Amino acid sequence: MKQSSHSNSMASEDAQKLADFVIFSQRSCMLRLSPKLSEGRLSYPQFFLLAYLAEEEGLSMSNIAKMMGHSTAAATGMVDKLQELNYITRSTAAADRRKILVRITSKGRQVVEQMRSNIAQDFADMMQTSNSSSIKQASKVIAKHKKIVK
Repeated sequence: MKQSSHSNSMASEDAQKLADFVIFSQRSCMLRLSPKLSEGRLSYPQFFLLAYLAEEEGLSMSNIAKMMGHSTAAATGMVDKLQELNYITRSTAAADRRKILVRITSKGRQVVEQMRSNIAQDFADMMQTSNSSSIKQASKVIAKHKKIVK
């Protein structure tokens, strides 16, 4: 029974360390993102929508609103701004012409890829001081988290 309690305590400590790492990483990414977003006149929610669209074939306005936790009207305003910047396009869905699909453009994809590249470089720099098994373990945790969140 003591072993189980000790294991739970260790797991809890590890979870706390991972939470601290996520907060630190998120802050670091946000700080790195700020100048780029200012340069491109993007807000954080707009960038996160672009990043999500980079992983999808296209999303309907209702899906965007749901995913972003906004009303359809607020999502429409966000999409309007991204379309003005030529980061996304709107088109009618082939199966239902009443439905509008939003897709990322190559210009929008470039913004996402540049930020992803910067963040990856930050992580690569951090991982140079880590051992191989801890990196593999962290990768497994991140992959599992991604499946849960999606």
